[in-house]
Amino acid sequence: MNISNILTEKNILLGLKSGSKREFLQDLAQKVSEICGVDALTIFDSLLERENLGSTGFGGGTALPHSRFTGLDKVYAFFAKPSYPVDFDAVDNKPVDLVFLLMSPEGSGADHLTALAMLSRILKDESTCDKLRQMSKATEIYALLNEA
Repeated sequence: MNISNILTEKNILLGLKSGSKREFLQDLAQKVSEICGVDALTIFDSLLERENLGSTGFGGGTALPHSRFTGLDKVYAFFAKPSYPVDFDAVDNKPVDLVFLLMSPEGSGADHLTALAMLSRILKDESTCDKLRQMSKATEIYALLNEA
């Protein structure tokens, strides 16, 4: 699986303005709903439920919220950069400024785990994250993510 199989340039969301993790997830759910066709409230509730199990902020200013959805036709990845870092209850207590959202169909066990591992590797690469933080255009970000 390549990132281009699950992420398109329109799935790169820049400048989300949110004061809290909850607001960020609401804003993110609203934006991705328009692209993937899943109801925004369904997305938000699912992401919040996952966050209640433990934060998906895994350190270094990065987070990888993820969930599975009934009726989704394929795996979707979204990349988001908030306008300013968000307290995500990350394991290192640092605010988050780089986020991948992974949405998978309910029965996509292997594809979900493969995509999760791929996105996790990108977010753990400090050099890639440094470059992503410097970029402000979706075209640049998409090109970098396809190289990673």
